[in-house]
Amino acid sequence: MTEQLTQRQKMLTFGAVLLAMFLGALDQTIVSTALPRIVEDLHGLDRFTWVATSYLVASTALVPIYGKLADTYSRRTIEIVAVSVFLLGSALCGLAGEFGTLPLLGDGMTQLIIFRAIQGLGGAGLFAMAFIVIADLFPPAERGRYQGFVGAVFGTSSVLGPFLGGFLTDNGTGWIPGVAGWRLVFYVNLPLGALALWFILTQMPPLRPRAQPKPLDYFSMLLLIIGLGSLVIGLQLNKNEYGWTAPLTLGLLATAALMLLLFVRRSLRHPNPILAFSLFKNPVFRTANAALFLLGGAFLGLIIFEPLFMVNVLGETATSAGVSLIPLSMGVVTGSLLAGQMVSRYGHYKRWMLAGLVVLMGGLALLATMPPTVEYRQVLVYLLICGVGLGPSMPLYTLAIQNAVEPQFIGQATSASQFFRQIGGAIAASVLGVILSLGLSSVLPAAGPAGGVAPSAAAAQAAPVGEGPVVVPAGTPASPELKAAFSKAISQVYLVTLLLVAAGFVMTLFVPELPLRKTNEAGPPPVE
Repeated sequence: MTEQLTQRQKMLTFGAVLLAMFLGALDQTIVSTALPRIVEDLHGLDRFTWVATSYLVASTALVPIYGKLADTYSRRTIEIVAVSVFLLGSALCGLAGEFGTLPLLGDGMTQLIIFRAIQGLGGAGLFAMAFIVIADLFPPAERGRYQGFVGAVFGTSSVLGPFLGGFLTDNGTGWIPGVAGWRLVFYVNLPLGALALWFILTQMPPLRPRAQPKPLDYFSMLLLIIGLGSLVIGLQLNKNEYGWTAPLTLGLLATAALMLLLFVRRSLRHPNPILAFSLFKNPVFRTANAALFLLGGAFLGLIIFEPLFMVNVLGETATSAGVSLIPLSMGVVTGSLLAGQMVSRYGHYKRWMLAGLVVLMGGLALLATMPPTVEYRQVLVYLLICGVGLGPSMPLYTLAIQNAVEPQFIGQATSASQFFRQIGGAIAASVLGVILSLGLSSVLPAAGPAGGVAPSAAAAQAAPVGEGPVVVPAGTPASPELKAAFSKAISQVYLVTLLLVAAGFVMTLFVPELPLRKTNEAGPPPVE
């Protein structure tokens, strides 16, 4: 016997998935400020970027798979698995190196890299399942105001993470006898995750898919994981050591192309593919995901390159550079919540998507034209404007896609939107890094066309805000020539980012605007 969800069930489930997603979002930023101490304790300076890269590879490759699993099995079961795997990875990361070098797992730094990948396997589900479960709970006409909270949670974690990571690292040693403070950066996930898990186990209904489960195509899963893993690693390799024409880089990119081609070919022939390519016949799905791919690098570009401008042009400290990103995050929170509320109240999601992109382009234009003498507070205002413009993109593209597809494809369609945003961001970060390197090549010989000092998305997450990646030797005052070169190069980065957003704006113009459904057709998936 089935029954409709009560409002109490909906809100408790909504709170649980938001808390779980908060853990994943927080983990992407909280680790960065702890890395210098981690590297010191585990003696892994040569591998520090892989702490973030391993997480990024696992979380990106698993996103489409979580979408398929959510369309096949109980949403609650998949959410429980995602949270449990994430908490297991968090506990293991906290234990990395505690018992010295271990068979198969290597030294402490290698252990941490492996355990971060386990975290990423769970983290992929925390993000994907949040949007999928919200789609089950609320019809599209109401969904905007609730999905707006997803952007708010992401923005809040972006502010809280670096400060909490720094506080625990600097002050947490001794809180638990014999445990270093940086380990608390991972252990802090455990009580919060346990609370989320308790709510999911006790309050969340099963939310089973309407269709009968079919056998999964595990070979396609393997092709997808290898293909996406090779692609992300190839993009994130340190280009100082492995340039774009290096055999390892070319080999990884070639492997990615081959595996993904085989994945597409098999998916077109398999009766139950991981991603139903028939979705690309849907004009909303096709155009909205193309826009998300183009826009994926906008947020990454800001959080990677703005601290470099603050430190190397304005001469600010790493702390001040980190603080400068608070207006960006607060703008994202404001824009996301406001757009969600406006769409739920008045409908017409497309106008709010376009309006947000206009604001974002205005903010990027201001950043692209900053002189080296710009004042610190002016930059904060520009970042706030960019954040407000970015905010609507968090919930509204996913809302448009969910509103346009059949309920049995909600999981795949939702995870696809997250995937295209992530992979677009990874590619854009690499391209923007090359542009920065070319701009600095005249004053930094190491920063040649191969992208020697290009910061990757993983390096930006791994390095402390404002301190990495290091392009000027520590303790070396930046000369006027170097400041001017940095200012010009970063302006070029923002100009290219502006062009990407403009292309996303044009693509958004082609997104058909469908009336927002007032029901989930037959209602939410049945509950026991």
